[in-house]
Amino acid sequence: MSAPSSIPTASSAPPAPSVPGRRVRRRRDDTRLALLFILPATVGLVAFYFWPLVRGIWLSFTSWDLLSPAEFVGLDNYRTMVADPVFWNAVRVTLLYVVINIGLQTVLALLIAVLMQRLSRSVLLRSLVLAPYLVSNVVAALVFLWILDFQLGIGNQLLAWVGLDRIGFFTSETWAIPTIAVVNVWRHMGYTALLIFAGLQAISPTTYEAARVDGASETRMFFGITLPLLRPILGLVLIISVIGSFQVFDTVAVTTNGGPVDASRVLQLYIYDKAFAQFDFGYASALSVAMLLILVVVTFFQYRVTRAGQTDLN
Repeated sequence: MSAPSSIPTASSAPPAPSVPGRRVRRRRDDTRLALLFILPATVGLVAFYFWPLVRGIWLSFTSWDLLSPAEFVGLDNYRTMVADPVFWNAVRVTLLYVVINIGLQTVLALLIAVLMQRLSRSVLLRSLVLAPYLVSNVVAALVFLWILDFQLGIGNQLLAWVGLDRIGFFTSETWAIPTIAVVNVWRHMGYTALLIFAGLQAISPTTYEAARVDGASETRMFFGITLPLLRPILGLVLIISVIGSFQVFDTVAVTTNGGPVDASRVLQLYIYDKAFAQFDFGYASALSVAMLLILVVVTFFQYRVTRAGQTDLN
């Protein structure tokens, strides 16, 4: 019988001692690589968001017409804004648009998302739902401007064929804002539906199966399971939609340009008019700061009410 070999095998060899210096050096290299990757985004954030924000706040305390140096005027722009009836009308019109747009868009997007979840998860169907979002706001506005034209639009032609009076969708003080809201609902509804649909994927099917065993109907499961578990996603969707709705501009500029009689002059259009039509950049900056403060307050309120940072999925 041969003697056992004294040569240690690979499996019996002791582990190599760790080298603290090498581990620290690798961690430093990873940190430098991460900073290198986020550098372009950081430069863009500072150049196109942070610096314009700081400069806009500074310009709100000045009088500047773009051609002469800015003159510091303190709170004069804000005092003028408080006493400006056009500003308050723009705020009222914008809030009306936001309420109509968010209400219709959220309800319809939620309905579409639930139907996709229940009936079909086809990729082709999702592509069709998202298709309107790929159309630019200007193109969508022009198409609906032709469709809803008072004399030649097919929409009013259909109303006349069924015996109803023609409607000035973009020329009526009553219909201008609701029509613009519907145009933007048509364009953004599919994108919002896909966001909600993604949230539905996180809900376990066993939850619905257990509810069916207990005899729950589809309506009961929707209000008792789907809506509560979708709360974080719905909170995110509402925050994004409200911020986007407050910044509506191109659809209004193409269709009504603020008319008739300021009935559709939203706040963003008023800011544009003050800055680039009247060259009052100081006052326009003050209006922009006011809209920023409104959005901060509304977003904070939405976040607290919807409890978007909490979830019941755990």
